Amino acid sequence: MKIVLLGYMASGKTSIGKRLSNGLSMSFLDLDDYIIEKEGMSIAKIFEEKGEVYFRLIENKYLKEILAKDEDFILALGGGTPCYANNMDAINKTDAISIYLNGSTATMIERLIRKKAKRPLVASLSDDKIPEFVAKHLFERRPFYEQAKLSIKIDGKKKKEVAEELIKLLD
Repeated sequence: MKIVLLGYMASGKTSIGKRLSNGLSMSFLDLDDYIIEKEGMSIAKIFEEKGEVYFRLIENKYLKEILAKDEDFILALGGGTPCYANNMDAINKTDAISIYLNGSTATMIERLIRKKAKRPLVASLSDDKIPEFVAKHLFERRPFYEQAKLSIKIDGKKKKEVAEELIKLLD
């Protein structure tokens, strides 16, 4: 079984993925970490030195590389991954189960304001600018996220609860 977790930044893809990995005894991969390892530099550095177009090209290449692996895994995507280079088609054409961690705009705004310092895309924004940024992003990205085979609501739930719900669903 291959499980691909997708959703907006701060939706819990990595932390829920790690919990699923333990609960289902499967290996866990984070696409951003995989890219960092392969490229030998941080995502921020790749964007800065080589630009977003280069990043999206290698993101697509490494995504396909992981999907082609002949093993079971749980993969957490970057928030933007589903929206570029026909990545959702690539995911959904495999036997992977794509799962959208679906948080409302209000939930995502609240989480990002709380964890702003750890999020390069919003770290420089003042708190009052985050709602518009998130609403615009979600409006653009939701059609891609909604192509996932499964969707699970994360509003008002702890990461542990979402993971337990998914384990029941997948078992």
